[in-house]
Formats: sequence, C-alpha cells, structure tokens
Amino acid sequence: MKHSLLVFLSFFAVQNAISQNSQLWKGYFSYNDIRDLSEGTNAIFAASQNALINQNTLSGELKTLNTIDGLSGEFITAMHHSNGLNKTIFGYESGLLSVRNDNDGTIVNVVDIISKLIPTNIKRVNHFMEYEGIIYISCNFGIVQYNLNTLVFGDTYFIGNGGAQLKVKQTAIFEGKIYAATNRGVRYASITNPNLIDFNQWTTTDNKNWDGIVAFGNKIVGTQSGYVQSLNGTVFSDSAYLIELAIDFRAVNDNLIITTPNHVLIYTTTFLLARDITSSQIPETNVQFSCATIVTPKIYIGTTGKGLYTSLVSGALNFENISPDGPSRNNVFNIKKTPSSLWTVFGGYNNYDPYLYDGLSQHGISKLIDNKWKTIPYSSLFGARALSRITIDPDNENIVFISSHFSGLLKIENDIPTILYNNTNTGPNGLRSLVSNPPNPNYIDIRVGGTAFDKNKKLWMGTGLIATVPINSLSPDGTWQAFGLQNKIQSPQFNYYSSVVVDKNNTKWFGTYLGLIGFNEEQNNKLIVVKDGFNSSVVKDIRVATIDNRNQIWYGSNEGIRVVSSVDNFLSGEEIEAEPIIIEEDGIAQELLYQQSIYDIVVDGANNKWVATSDSGVFQFSSNGQKTLNHFTIKNSPLPSNLVYDIEIDPVTGEVFFGTDKGMISYKGSATSAKNNLDNVYIYPNPIRPEFEGTVKISGLIDKATIKIADIEGNLVHEAKSEGGTIEWDTTAFGKYKVASGVYMVFISAQDGQEVKVKKVMIVR
Repeated sequence: MKHSLLVFLSFFAVQNAISQNSQLWKGYFSYNDIRDLSEGTNAIFAASQNALINQNTLSGELKTLNTIDGLSGEFITAMHHSNGLNKTIFGYESGLLSVRNDNDGTIVNVVDIISKLIPTNIKRVNHFMEYEGIIYISCNFGIVQYNLNTLVFGDTYFIGNGGAQLKVKQTAIFEGKIYAATNRGVRYASITNPNLIDFNQWTTTDNKNWDGIVAFGNKIVGTQSGYVQSLNGTVFSDSAYLIELAIDFRAVNDNLIITTPNHVLIYTTTFLLARDITSSQIPETNVQFSCATIVTPKIYIGTTGKGLYTSLVSGALNFENISPDGPSRNNVFNIKKTPSSLWTVFGGYNNYDPYLYDGLSQHGISKLIDNKWKTIPYSSLFGARALSRITIDPDNENIVFISSHFSGLLKIENDIPTILYNNTNTGPNGLRSLVSNPPNPNYIDIRVGGTAFDKNKKLWMGTGLIATVPINSLSPDGTWQAFGLQNKIQSPQFNYYSSVVVDKNNTKWFGTYLGLIGFNEEQNNKLIVVKDGFNSSVVKDIRVATIDNRNQIWYGSNEGIRVVSSVDNFLSGEEIEAEPIIIEEDGIAQELLYQQSIYDIVVDGANNKWVATSDSGVFQFSSNGQKTLNHFTIKNSPLPSNLVYDIEIDPVTGEVFFGTDKGMISYKGSATSAKNNLDNVYIYPNPIRPEFEGTVKISGLIDKATIKIADIEGNLVHEAKSEGGTIEWDTTAFGKYKVASGVYMVFISAQDGQEVKVKKVMIVR
C-alpha cells in the first residue's frame, strides 16, 4: 500500500540521526566480518558487521565509518553505494535503514520498515537494487520502493500468492521487467506497470527456492540449489553447476561473480569460467568467503571473520588484506587496561553456561599496544575455550592470567601462552574438573571465574559446579591451595563464580550464583555469605563485586545493586548485611536500578560508579549513588548496543572503555586517579567560550584536596573536595545560576595543608 504524506512525515520526525560529539568518543571496532560490498567510482565500499570501510582504489586511502559517526550499532545485512547521488544506504536485520550523504557526512536513520504492521522477524533487509533513482529493497516480506534522492518511500509489493508476504532475496531489471528471486520461485512484472502492488500483476516461473538473480549480458540469470540458470523465454535452463551453494551473486560489467563459502567464481558472458579463487589460496587459516566484487583492475573479497582481501583480477595469487586495524571480534566480553596496553577477550558464557555462548567459543586474544592491534591466535592457546576474565600481574604487566569458563586458567608471558592450568597439572590441591578422567583432552570442563591477586601475590579464583573445594589460590612459587565452603552454602555443586576482589584486609570477596562470599584464610579460613538487609535472605546471581574508595563493597546481580557499608564488617562479626541504594524520584523513594540485570560495576578516580547493564546501557552515578551523572544508550550516544558486558577505566587518562556484544568504544571520562602532589594540576577547557556547554575539569589533584573557586573580588562561587584526581565544575555559583564572564581563581589545598596551588580559569559568556 502506498504511504501517505502524513504517515511519512510522522516517521520522518524520528529519522533524524543523533548528533554525536566525536571528540568525547572513540571506536575500537573489528572490521573482519564483511557483510556486503559495493562498487564506486574509483572506490570500494565494504560493510563489516556494523561499520563501513571505504578505500580509494587509486590512492589506497582507507576510511572507516561506525557508531561514532552516527551509524546504527545493529549488524548490517545489506549495503549499496549510489554513484549518481553519492549516497550510501545500509539495511539491517530489524528493517532499519541508514542513509549517508557522502557529500557532507550526514546520516539519517529511517524507521519506516520497522514501523510496518508485520511480524518483527521478517523485516530483514536482504538486498538493494537501484533503478532510475529508486532503490528497490528486497526484504523477507516483499519489496519496498525508496527514493534515495528525496528520502521518500513509495509502494510496498507483497507478491506472494493471494498477496501474501514472501521472502525476496534479490531483484533485477531487464528489458523493462523487474525480476525477484524468492523462496517460492522467480516472479516478474513490467517495471512501468502502475499497479505492481497487485500481486496478480506478477508472473511466477516456478516454486523453487532461489538464492539470487541478476541481469547479465543479454539475459536474466539466477541461482538456486547449486545451479546457475538462464531465463529463456519463460523457462530457466542450466548454464553452470556450482560445487557449493551461492551466498553472493552479482554482475559487474561483463563479469558474473558468484561467491560460495570456499570459492569466488568469475564467469564470462558465454559462461566460461574465467577464474576460480579458492579459500586455500588466501594466506590465512580457516578462511570463509562472504562476498566479492570487481573494481578494475582488482577483485575484492570479503570474508567471515578474516577481513577484506584484494588481488588483481588478471590471475595474480598475491592477496593483500586491507582491513582497518582493530580487535579480531566485536563481541567483547572482558577488557583490561595496563599502563601500556589494552587486552580483550571474547567470552564467555550465558547464564554461566559456556555451551550457550557461541558454542564453546574458540577465539584468540586481542591486544592493543603502540596504537596497533595484535592477535594471539586460538591455535596457540592450548585449546583454551570460553575465555572470560583477564587479570594482570600488578608487578609485571607482561604476565597475564586469563580465566576460561571451560578449560581452566591460561598464563601468558610476553604475549606468549606458556601454560594452561587444569586438573592434570595443578596437583591434589589444584583445579577440579567436572569430568573425571576425561577421555578427550579437549573436553576438560573446568569453569574458572574471575581471578585477583592479594597482597601476598597469591592469585585467587573460584571454580563453578565443584562441591568440595571450589576456592583455589596459586602462590608465586607455583603452589596450589584449595578451600571448601564450610557448609555455609546449600547445594554448592550448583554454584558458579563470576568475579573476585581483594580488600585492604586481604579478605577475598567472591561474586557467585549463590551469593556474595567473603573469605579470609588468614582469619582461620573465616567465611561469610552476605545477606540482604531487607529480608535477611541471600541475593543470588552476583555478576560483579567491587570495592570503592571508601572501602565499601558494591555488588551487582540480576536484580540490581547492593552495598556493604565497610569491608571491616567481615573482621568484626559473623554476619554481614548489604543494603540497596534508595533514591528519590518524582517525590517517591525507590531502589536504584531495581530489578535491573547488572554485568559490571567500576569505580573511577572520583569514586563515581560506572554500571553496565544487560539491556539499559551504561550508567554513571555519583559516589553515593544518589545522582545520575550520565546514562548512555544506543539512542543518545554512539554505544553500539545496550548489552554491555564490561567496563574498564584508564586511571591516568580517565578514558572509560565499554565492551558490548556489538563492539567496543570509549568515552573520555573526567575522573582520573589521585596524584602524589599538586605539581601537575591543570584546568580544561580554559578559557570557557560561549558555545561550550560541558563542565570544567580540574585534574592532577591529590586525594581529599579542598578546591575553592572565587571570582576576582574574592566571592566564593564553588567548593568541593576531591575523591580522586579530578573534579568537575558546572560553572554555576553553588548550582544556582551560571557565573558571569570573568577570571576566576581556583585555590587548591591538600588535606594536611602542606601543599597549596592557585590556578586561574577564564569564562567568556
């Protein structure tokens, strides 16, 4: 049915792209999973999972586009570049469209297909075909017209029998007719027919499942069931046989390019096979092709997980990978920052079950160092699967331990995996396997949770589904110890361990499925399970526990956040209770993040709390949780997904990293770690100009410093005490009104009064 102007205008109101401040955000995306390719004038456009690669084929210059630039974080299913209009259109699984004007870089997100009253699971965009300025969008329900110049939708064609919804894989125009490859035959009609919304105007050739269709040479060519077939009149006949099913099918100039998982086949107009490129010719292991095209004189080949390759069409066998630098994958489960590098692993588990997460994931490890990404391949990890948590040796950042939720504990030294600790090499006091004497050495099933070092350099961890001695430690000399739960937990054989953190008293706090556990072997193996102060029950499914700058324990579960008032409570009693954070919202007292599923809580240098959730993005709260400082979601930020697995903060720069299921990005935070003196205090931005709308940052502070800001006449306008290395000022006089233009004096003094520093900041209204 044709859309009315009123309906279009109502949708256009929500199509405007969200303005992003790219200076505050940085993307760390993987560009290895190529979904589609499109040819431009002296250019190649490649869509990876949720980003765009654009290379000038003459100069070799490479550019990228991702959520920082305004793209949706959803995974791309189809992409097309229009040379005539210099626009690029992206389609997604949900039916969302993104249109980029390549002249000025603006992006419009279009929700018209999403808003259609049809089942959500059939709105997927499969293909774009441009004809006379109109884009014909192939979807899982039919065909949609879209004017790429005016950004106005036209008709929607439901071409199934009786006007039913029909999966359309691809469309083509030939000799005045539009052809559609569907899962119920090839259907065609006159492109000039003004009544194509009537299914009766479409002719059906057969009832087969077609994978693609193109106009090639002087005929229409399609592919189905491993055969390439040409249309002769109203009947298709075989022209070529494929070894594998086609997954990408396109005609470029006089070349028919067919991509299968392991072959790129180039046919001439007479169906002679001009070239067969096999995956074994690519200098990389386990390569699978996804798509291919030609921008003379080169062929470009997209792969699933290995990036974009190019070579000469003429038959050269030297293939070059031109993918932008990035981590190996976008599904980032855990991040760890060291002074000189950034580590990522890719999971993991769902509901503590590694089998439900990417099928016992077998992925390498990515490390960013000197602004270059390095991959430690899975083939060197001794078969360690489901890597979920990273711990860095506090005395040597070149020694890294990585927990596996299936294979044990992996140790890496100087980027080289050296040992995989499991039940075969840790002795009688070491790790336990769920499978005794496993017949297959690759099937160990040792579910190690997060790890942490104590003040004695022992590495502590918990092992899931082990009833007897689930708590383990590894001493610097290689000695393993094992500890039980002293009957403090019912059914410990059903417990899982997510995280562990060590406090100032050397007490270990384990986040587990059956509650938050405090344990200290130096206190006669004392063990306490924390209870909920509301009803004395135990909050379960603890995903993370962290200790803030006031020695409080903040921990998150699938039901929100709880706080233990002091780690010293463990030493002074036999029971510990935790309380929720109660806030006032709209005059009503309620629990902070009530019933929200929490994945991570991180404390920054100002004692603010950053909280990762399973479906609500990221929150930044004030030190006591009473004020929401930031809430980032896919709607108001470049965050690619509202599912955030992990948060990590660089204590020196204040950069905050977010690991999601659809990529990693960072935010230029303001809270840095406290310094030892006031020698390097600085204020930014300075001066404050009229167009600036943010806060002033005063950094390089020592902890608990007093900061007083006064105008030039000595009138005090702001006072604060640091809880780390940075404070922010909103340029108001005690939160009441914006201060006037002028020079303001910033007086900084240490808690003991021994150090004093005076700075100036200029404000121009």
